[in-house]
Amino acid sequence: MSGIHPSAIIENGAQIGEGCVIGPFCFVGSRVRLKDRVELKSHVVVTGDTEVDEDTIIFNFSVIGEIPQDLKFGGEDTRLEIGKRNRIREHVTVNSGTDGGGGVTRIGDDCLLMAGVHVAHDVQIGNRVIMVNHSGAAGHCIIEDDVIVGGISGLHQWVRVGRGAIIGALTMVPNDVIPYGLVQAPRGELDGLNLVGLKRRGVARADISALRAAFRELSDGDGTFMDRAKRLGEDAESEYVREIVNFVTGDSDRSFLTPRK
Repeated sequence: MSGIHPSAIIENGAQIGEGCVIGPFCFVGSRVRLKDRVELKSHVVVTGDTEVDEDTIIFNFSVIGEIPQDLKFGGEDTRLEIGKRNRIREHVTVNSGTDGGGGVTRIGDDCLLMAGVHVAHDVQIGNRVIMVNHSGAAGHCIIEDDVIVGGISGLHQWVRVGRGAIIGALTMVPNDVIPYGLVQAPRGELDGLNLVGLKRRGVARADISALRAAFRELSDGDGTFMDRAKRLGEDAESEYVREIVNFVTGDSDRSFLTPRK
């Protein structure tokens, strides 16, 4: 059984799973699919071709699945996919995709989007990501697993943020961030490694030491940033270092934030 407040509007065609709770003055569009035990607090809008997976909670005044804020968008059929056990807090906006960006915006499992967060069209967010109050990801960004984006921070369109990175508050991120990187300053600067996050995850001391050495090489080695990364990959034994090398040498539409001298 699902609990639907009498003031909520559920359009014909919407699919509501078992145990869902839909609070006062919510709107659920005709192509929305809410899986089991999804909860919408009051005044939530979920529209478009949107799927919300099990046990996700969406808080008051959030707007989920509306069309992109992109002047090139011409009404094409695109969608939004939200995973399991997410906490989407007050006044969050998440837009659907565009044809030019693959047609789908995705959010993984166990994420926390705090109040006022914006997730734009075609953004791909992994698992266990935290976006702090009033931060935003512009179109086509990729945010990998276990990333924290600090409050009132913004990611430029097409930016990739590698797994386990942390973005400080009040930071503009114009370029890609390596896995496990620490970024801070108003115009984002790669200022070290997310050592606190690595230790909390129980990463072995040997791997942390290898990451420290790799970061020093990326900071002070000879050649370009790409040259240094490729050189690291020649004999890297740590899977964490190899992950950074693969990230840097992979496909990207942006350059990289590089370590401060």
